[in-house]
Amino acid sequence: MASSPSRAGRGRLFVISGPSGAGKGTVVQKLLQRRPEIVLSVSVTTRPARQAERNGVHYTFISEPEFKGMRDRGDLLESAEVYGNYYGTPRPPVEAALAAGKDVICELDIQGAESIKRAKPEAILVFIEPPSMEDLHSRLRNRGTETPGDMSTRIDAAYAEMKRKALYDHIVINDRLDDAVAEMLRILER
Repeated sequence: MASSPSRAGRGRLFVISGPSGAGKGTVVQKLLQRRPEIVLSVSVTTRPARQAERNGVHYTFISEPEFKGMRDRGDLLESAEVYGNYYGTPRPPVEAALAAGKDVICELDIQGAESIKRAKPEAILVFIEPPSMEDLHSRLRNRGTETPGDMSTRIDAAYAEMKRKALYDHIVINDRLDDAVAEMLRILER
């Protein structure tokens, strides 16, 4: 079911979060294949791109002064420092898509989700979690993008994030990708 402009002319804002390695990016990617009319908000970040990431697709990679300028002008719906890098959600494209009656997905960490909920209480928050912490460990190891120190930091953060999942409107366990995507589709169609 596509977003309808008859819904008071406004789309809905969905915020997807979960621990690093929970598979939220993969769930979002599959969801967008099934519902291409949904707008994916592309966050800005000051961190370097990973090998497979493309500027403007996965993130928009900018300098720290550019980021701080956007933040200071109010051009970000939310911003946070995570693992020593800055991340933020550009306000203009999200506002334009919502005003056009389109649903928007933001893939954010918990800090970002809390900030969005304060700025836009109508936002729908969805927490993607792995079936177990052992599974999360395995996913992070197999991803091969973190140093052992980074992996330890992400595991510690995952435990802390799991404790805060109660602030979300929906929790989706990503045990089987197809089931997680189906659950996300049910949430979007409500």
